[in-house]
Amino acid sequence: MWTVADSPPAAQWADAAFYEVPVSYTPPPADGAAERLARLRLIRSRRVGPATYLRLMAEHGAAHAALDALPEVARAAGVEAYTPCPEPVAAAEMRAAERLGARMLCLGDPDYPAALAEISDAPPILWALGDLSLLARPALAMVGTRNASALGARMARRLAADLGAAGFTVVSGLARGIDALAHSAALGTGTIAVQAGGLDVIYPTENTELAHDIARQGLRLSEMPFGLHPQARHFPRRNRIVSGLARAVIVVEAAARSGSLITARCAADQGREVMAVPGHPMDSRASGANLLIRDGALLIRSAEDVIEALGQPAPAPLPQSDTATRMAARQHARQDPPRPQQPTPPGGIEALILDTLGPSPVAEDQLIRDLARPPREVAQALAILEMAGRITRAAGGMVSRTS
Repeated sequence: MWTVADSPPAAQWADAAFYEVPVSYTPPPADGAAERLARLRLIRSRRVGPATYLRLMAEHGAAHAALDALPEVARAAGVEAYTPCPEPVAAAEMRAAERLGARMLCLGDPDYPAALAEISDAPPILWALGDLSLLARPALAMVGTRNASALGARMARRLAADLGAAGFTVVSGLARGIDALAHSAALGTGTIAVQAGGLDVIYPTENTELAHDIARQGLRLSEMPFGLHPQARHFPRRNRIVSGLARAVIVVEAAARSGSLITARCAADQGREVMAVPGHPMDSRASGANLLIRDGALLIRSAEDVIEALGQPAPAPLPQSDTATRMAARQHARQDPPRPQQPTPPGGIEALILDTLGPSPVAEDQLIRDLARPPREVAQALAILEMAGRITRAAGGMVSRTS
C-alpha cells in the first residue's frame, strides 16, 4: 500500500503520462468540495498529465470514477501495483492553499481563464492568489532576458505601463530582469505572475517583495503543488501558461537560446501573436528577438504598434476604493521609474555597469538612474572602465560598452 511518506514528489506525478494525444474535451464545473479534492488527486497521481486527465474525465464524467479506473489504465500500460495519489496528500495541499488564501481553479469552472482553457495542454488545476477579475481582461505576455540592458529595461517598463494604461493585463513569469520590470510597471493597471514552483515558493528570492505586491494588487498563478521549489524542467511548463493566458507574447530582449524563445514557440503553437523589440545586432541579449523578427515576428517599437495589431481593448473600470492608488501607480510607471538598486556582482560596480550597458549608447544620467547608485560611485567606475578600454564615451554624455 502506498502511504503519504512513500509517495513520489508531486512534481513527478505528471511525468510520462499514460496518454500523450490531447483530448478535445472540457470537464464540467467542479461540483462540491469532494469533487474538487478528487480532481486534485487525479492530476497529482503518478503519470497523469493533462492529456490523461482529460481522457479519464471524458470517459468517466467525474474525478471519483476516474480515480477508480486509474489502476486498470496503469495495468494496461504495463504499470503494476499502481495506486493513485492518496487523499491525505491532496488534502494537505488544499490546507496549504487555505493557509495562504489561495483559490483552486479547475478546468471547466466559470472563473478558469477562458484563453488558457483553449490550449491543448491546459493545466487541469490552477492555484490563484489575488484579483481573479484580471483573468477576464485581455492580456499580453512580456518576457525577456534576466540580464536586461539599460535600454531594454526602459523599453520593458514603458511598454508594460503604456499597454496596462490601454487596458491590457500584463502577464509574465516573475523572473529577474524583463519579467520583474514588466510586473512592476504594470502593478497599478493589472499584472499576472505565473510561477514555475509552488505558489508559496518565491523564485528568485530577490523578487519576494514584488511577489507580495502582486498578490495584493494583481494575481499570482501556479499549477504546481505547494512547497515545490522549481527545477529546470518546470520553467517550460510555466511558459506555456504565460503564453496561453495572452493574446500575444512580446519578447523585449532574449539570447538566441533562452527560455523567452521557448515562450515564443509556445505562443506560435497556440495560435498567439509573436512580437519582438529589435536590438543592436552586436548585443547578444538582442539576438533572440532579432531572430524572431527575421522569422516573421511583428517588430514592436512602442505600445502603439501592439494596439495597431491587436486593437484597442476597453479599459477595465478601477475599484472605487482603489482608484487613487492605482492611478498614482499608473502615472508613476509611465514616468519611467528607476530600477531598484541591483545587488553588486562579484566584479563590483564596474561589472554591474558592463552588464547593464550594451553597444547602443545610453546617457550617463539615465545609467545612474537605472543602477540606483550614487552618481559619484558610478562616475568613478566609468572613469576606470574608460581607461581600461571597456566603455566608449560619445558626445552628449553618452556611454556604451566597447565591442
